Amino acid sequence: MSEERHELEGRTTEDRPSTLILGVGNILLSDEGIGVRVIEAMKDRDLPPDVELLDGGTASLELLNIMANRDKVIVIDAVEGGGEPGTIYRFTPDDIKYQSMTFTSLHQISLLETLTDAKYLGIAPKTIVILGIEPKELGLGLDITPEVAAVIPRVVELVMAEIGTR
Repeated sequence: MSEERHELEGRTTEDRPSTLILGVGNILLSDEGIGVRVIEAMKDRDLPPDVELLDGGTASLELLNIMANRDKVIVIDAVEGGGEPGTIYRFTPDDIKYQSMTFTSLHQISLLETLTDAKYLGIAPKTIVILGIEPKELGLGLDITPEVAAVIPRVVELVMAEIGTR
């Protein structure tokens, strides 16, 4: 498969950025949309040419080819880890104990399955980092809570550190 070229949104895996910053979540469910909100906050950042920003919304299986064969994928999402609202967690898929993880929405289950599928297909990113933010409110609403909104600049700085720039 290494010599096979895959079309991805008009580009092949060989001619797209090697690092993907992927914000996921449902912006209709308050803090559940934090990943998307971080991507919005990063749009004006001066990113290296080998870095791509993507609002993944609630998609998951659709992201399989988009994540395929990247050097690094940084996923930003709401994660219930038992901390105070706005707590930031950094982990990898290997850190997740599937049975004990609390899912805030169905897209998270699908995202884990997508990452597993990529691994089995031999197209998994070399490195996957997940930055999870503890939500306060997951009910209907377009606005994120002040506690969660307050950590967006810190999450942006952590993402920038992950890609080796500030």
